[in-house]
Amino acid sequence: QVQLVESGGGLVQPGGSLRLSCAASGFTLEEHAIGWFRQAPGKGREGVPCNSNSDTSTYYADSVQGRFTISRDNAKNMIYLQINSLRPEDTAVYYCVAESSGITTVKTMCVVKPFSSWGQGTQVPFPS
Repeated sequence: QVQLVESGGGLVQPGGSLRLSCAASGFTLEEHAIGWFRQAPGKGREGVPCNSNSDTSTYYADSVQGRFTISRDNAKNMIYLQINSLRPEDTAVYYCVAESSGITTVKTMCVVKPFSSWGQGTQVPFPS
């Protein structure tokens, strides 16, 4: 059974840092493209970083470029999102995702969202 479980959301001061973690189970992570999506209140889901299954290509949305870093540990089946210089507009529920089939470019994956496996989400609240 494919399962993704996020953790690490919590209250942080503006400009602070946060690391989100995602534990993957039921599949081989190294064969999957991965990503983090976020959904702010009243808005659609936005792919912020996506990483190729070969870990050779990564896409970052303009809004997070230079502040967010996606990484993976295939041996531990873990996905991470490092968030630095936290801004109020980063407030959202964050979801980790994975996909092994129909993988195109990482930018297309992030924009079109063809990921079939989604976690339940973890809240990054308004920084204060």
